Amino acid sequence: MIASRALLRSVAVVRFRIWLATALVLVAIITGLLRAQVSDEQQSRRNETERSESPAASSPKPRASPKSKRRHTPTPKPKAAKKKSGGKETARKSKRTAKAKVARVAEETPKPPKTPAPHMEERSAATETPPPARAIAVATPVPTPQPKVPRAVPAGERAQVVIEKSGVEEDQGYEPPPSPPPRRFGFWPWSQRSSNYHYLTRSVIDAIRRAPVKRRRWQFIVVHNSGTRQGNARVFDYYHRHVRRMQNGLAYHFVIGNGTSTGNGQIEVGDRWRRQINGGHVHSDYLNNISLGICLVGDFNRDQPTRAQLDACEELIRYLRERCGKVDRGEIPVRPHREMNPPRWPTDCPGDVFPYSWFRRF
Repeated sequence: MIASRALLRSVAVVRFRIWLATALVLVAIITGLLRAQVSDEQQSRRNETERSESPAASSPKPRASPKSKRRHTPTPKPKAAKKKSGGKETARKSKRTAKAKVARVAEETPKPPKTPAPHMEERSAATETPPPARAIAVATPVPTPQPKVPRAVPAGERAQVVIEKSGVEEDQGYEPPPSPPPRRFGFWPWSQRSSNYHYLTRSVIDAIRRAPVKRRRWQFIVVHNSGTRQGNARVFDYYHRHVRRMQNGLAYHFVIGNGTSTGNGQIEVGDRWRRQINGGHVHSDYLNNISLGICLVGDFNRDQPTRAQLDACEELIRYLRERCGKVDRGEIPVRPHREMNPPRWPTDCPGDVFPYSWFRRF
């Protein structure tokens, strides 16, 4: 029991000693830190006093910067600076009073050479800044209009008709009908035809002449085929009105028969010509408004049109040109349907077997 008590005491003594040593070490560290902080504060104060005294201790040159003086002049001792501080303050006060007196004298005395300064500034500004009109003229040159160069079309590509819209056209009045051709007298059926035309009968010429045609109303004449081996204006009118739901019925202005449903080369006048309304034969509303449509009955992907159909169509086109007058390009141009349809909706009308050299007559 005695040995255990001795051991406990020795352990307690060791612990106390360790605690005491650590406490002493901590106290020493804290005191060192405090001393270092106090020395830093004293050093900063000394530096401030040296900085404030250095410009007074140096020579009074107005143009020399204080930084350069700090670099070249050694730092004076603090004791000497404290002793000379009173004399330096008196020197500063005397300098300030001298400067104030000089400034008062300068204000009282007039300065004649500085009076023309604003005029000189105005002259310099006038010489430096150019006149605004010349600057604008140089900065904004007048753009020269460049002529539009037409696009080159390859030889193998099919030529398309280009239409340029120019806004709302003014009403230019009506085109006067041409004088009627001389009439044959007799009771025979062929006596009803005029002497100048073989397929244009008196009734067809009268229907063409009676229509109220406006000047430059029609800009193109488009030739079609029906795509059927037979038919006439009445059949096509029923198909367009009831099957294709076209409000104005027959899409063409004229129909020329092939000898099946009507006579070979017989010309039928549609209601669209009599009323002078737009057609429905081209896949473009604008082109339908300025294009006359002539339909030749037949499927010209299989067979060619008859000679009578081509002659009747030629007579009709020549009389329509005379009735409708001239356009800006001269006579009204004649085109097949495949050249008038927009490229988005290509068509082979009036057929691959149609003699396209026939259009050279117009």
